[in-house]
Amino acid sequence: MNLSRFFEVERHHSTVKREILAGVTSFFTIAYIIIVNPLILADAGMPYYGVLLATILTSVAGCFFMGFYANAPIILTPGMGVNAFFTYTIIQGMGLSWREALAAVIISGILFLIIASTKLKDILSESIPASLKHSITVGIGLFLAFIGLQKGGIIEASTTTFVKLGHLSHPTTLLTIVGLIITLFLFSRNIKGSFLIGIAVTCLIGYATGWAHGAEDTHAKMELAPFMQLFFGADFKGMLSLPFWIATFSLTMIVTFENMGLLHGLLPDQKKFPKAFQANAVTSLISGIFGTSPTISTVESAAGISEGGRTGLTSVVTGTLFFASIAVTPFLSMIPDGAIAPVLIIIGGLMVQNIQHIPLSDFTEGFPAFLIIALIPLTYSIVDGLAFGFIAYPILKMAVGQRKQIPAPMYIIALLFLINFVFHSFI
Repeated sequence: MNLSRFFEVERHHSTVKREILAGVTSFFTIAYIIIVNPLILADAGMPYYGVLLATILTSVAGCFFMGFYANAPIILTPGMGVNAFFTYTIIQGMGLSWREALAAVIISGILFLIIASTKLKDILSESIPASLKHSITVGIGLFLAFIGLQKGGIIEASTTTFVKLGHLSHPTTLLTIVGLIITLFLFSRNIKGSFLIGIAVTCLIGYATGWAHGAEDTHAKMELAPFMQLFFGADFKGMLSLPFWIATFSLTMIVTFENMGLLHGLLPDQKKFPKAFQANAVTSLISGIFGTSPTISTVESAAGISEGGRTGLTSVVTGTLFFASIAVTPFLSMIPDGAIAPVLIIIGGLMVQNIQHIPLSDFTEGFPAFLIIALIPLTYSIVDGLAFGFIAYPILKMAVGQRKQIPAPMYIIALLFLINFVFHSFI
């Protein structure tokens, strides 16, 4: 296969080498999901090693579908946040079994696919004002930087102020600061592969100095039997209960609007949105079949895009590395947080630049955008941040007599978000 011709690499002003490098960078930035996702879903009573394999296979399918079908450099893996919602809200909070929760994932995936395959996706996408689309990019950038600062120990939780400056003498924090300096130097000098080189050099420094600490579980291994408990393991008997449909509605809202927001914030070429959105939907459905929480277009995709990834070859390379990780999972768990954090912080800073496109002088446009920007990182949820901004937008426009500037679907979107909040208030 001629990779350059198949993925139209030259038309996207890229090279095969650059796309491969971007794919490798994306993989090492998101590889932690292989270890973390099973840990969260294990709290729901699901077999750890089964979820581990399900996470890898779902990510492979998502990246390949995104790459070959949508030709977009977006990475799909089970999403952080939605996996916590799956475990701690749907299962532990609402009382569904994990098999019933997987059934909710499948049905929400079908509903998502219906939206993504019809004019509904165009109606929803076109109804979102430009100011809100730009604010999504900025909010995700702050969220990414916030995650990086947390991973790197530069900020930490506080019982009095919620967050505070971390201990700068802690090994992880020291490694993050050193890695940030190295990666900033490489990136500012426009050195190709700066993020990947930064991760590699920081890892070497970390283990040479004793500052490196990988994930706690370094004995991950593949076992087929636990995975077979999950594969097609959904139980649809709960469909007659109200909690089941509340869970399904909530999941549909999350996967639809979070992926829409992420794609608007990350895609270098917005013409690829329809197919990329459909790839999201198909993979979300596959998640429930394979036995894991729904996939999301990961914010870490920005790492590969910042390295120059512009086509689906980036995603395919990442998917290939996910498949290869079946043999080397214990080694992936050894990548320290201090090596990943600098990349996330820098990419977050780059994405915040989109704030210059938001008409902040117009309060009816600027304030809803501000809510999205502030609440995505502060609620630690992209979909909750979107909800506040999308609800505030029509309210402000109506308050100043500008109802005609509000696309009709925005009323429906705002109402759906409001209903979702009402549902959660009773859970």
